[in-house]
Amino acid sequence: MLKVEHLKKTYPKSDRVAVDDISFELRPGEIFGFLGQNGAGKSTTIKCLTGILPFDSGTITICGHDIVKEPIKAKMEMGYVPDNHSVYERLTGREYVNYVADLYKVPSLVRTERIDRYAKLFKLENAIDRQIKSYSHGMKQKICIIAALIHDPKLWVLDEPMMGLDPQSTAEIISYMREHCAKGNTVFFSSHNLDLVKKLCHRAAIVNDGHLIDIIDLAGNDANKANLEETFFRVTGTYDERLFEDYVAQESPDMRPQLPPQSDEEVVVEEIVDIVEEK
Repeated sequence: MLKVEHLKKTYPKSDRVAVDDISFELRPGEIFGFLGQNGAGKSTTIKCLTGILPFDSGTITICGHDIVKEPIKAKMEMGYVPDNHSVYERLTGREYVNYVADLYKVPSLVRTERIDRYAKLFKLENAIDRQIKSYSHGMKQKICIIAALIHDPKLWVLDEPMMGLDPQSTAEIISYMREHCAKGNTVFFSSHNLDLVKKLCHRAAIVNDGHLIDIIDLAGNDANKANLEETFFRVTGTYDERLFEDYVAQESPDMRPQLPPQSDEEVVVEEIVDIVEEK
């Protein structure tokens, strides 16, 4: 589905390597998390694999198409939701999605059905024919998601998709990420929210300072989820190793290490994932 091999990216006039020899491969039917703090290299990696940024060395293939040698074919297989709302705000939501559908050559009848279906799914029926400049942050995020899905991509890439969203919008996006994955497609998303990645993903990669530290299998594996937690906080320098070792030795929830306090947003997202799982 997506294969990244020995990716390296530097920026002009900078000695720092933004992405340093990163390799990973995504499987059909999985949600893959890309976990790291701000500045870890998540967005740079995503901009390379979507063809937005050139890179120094390495290869990126999407459904067998090289992003450099066959950029159009590669991008036709992918839907991308950026971490900002790069949309034409004077267009209505419907006009914008139709514009994107034109780029992907989506037939008229197919796009009409999909726009109506996604507008209903994401609660935009009453806003789809209004100018995007009148939309809230969450509504703009939803219209970007609809545009990214209009051609039914096999690979769906999202950069920090839950940032700034209200609980209802977050729940809707989480639910559809799972639905898209259940069809045999692949979802790749970046986040700095450990609990969201731990509960939502089949596998997750931890990145720090441009390096891929580890890829951890999370599907139904509580031990690996604990390993994800340990590795993440070791890498970011906020983990108490002594407390973690006591926790592993005694296997007692009461000995769980004291993690840095979560933001209100992270707590809400964690609760939303629990609610979606119960449905």
